[in-house]
Amino acid sequence: MHTSSMLKKEFLNKWIKGLQICCSSKNKMDLMERKKKIKLSADIAMTSAKKTATSWSNALISEAKKNKQDTILVSQLLGSESPLKLQKSTNRIISIHKRVQCKKILKRSCFNAAKRMMKKKKKNLGISRSNFATTIAKRLVKKRTKVLKRLVPGGESMDEVSLIKEAMDYILSLKVQVDVMMSVVAAAEVLSDDKLLELVE
Repeated sequence: MHTSSMLKKEFLNKWIKGLQICCSSKNKMDLMERKKKIKLSADIAMTSAKKTATSWSNALISEAKKNKQDTILVSQLLGSESPLKLQKSTNRIISIHKRVQCKKILKRSCFNAAKRMMKKKKKNLGISRSNFATTIAKRLVKKRTKVLKRLVPGGESMDEVSLIKEAMDYILSLKVQVDVMMSVVAAAEVLSDDKLLELVE
């Protein structure tokens, strides 16, 4: 496991290398292209710096490999570890996806059976307040889980427990990215202020 400062240093080195690769591949980029390249190089640099295969990192790598230009960046930043990372977790993702699909089918069939039973009970009794509160809470959890699955790369194929673990890991990685980027901006501002002072003198 990396310490935070080691991870930040490793990320910064990989990110700078990724930015250099992106800049050398194309001379003129508009603002949106630049933004995408900065984000892509930051994501790939983070997956490389972590040195552990996670579902979100493998989802980012496989998404980047769909574009020919981005494949060059991935292969140069990750080197020989890229196919290894993808192979290890691709099998895991497939098995998780199959497990999730099986769970969905089971839930659907159980839900339909429960729905039929609830219709019969509603006719006889009516819904109690605690049962109503539980239903609302379940709906809220379901909605928030859907949102989280969209936010975490590769989240669509994860079950709830894996999703939470991956989301926590992804959040920590994003925090490292933000910290490093803020440090780079602060350093750039100091450098530009120094140059401005030199021009005034």
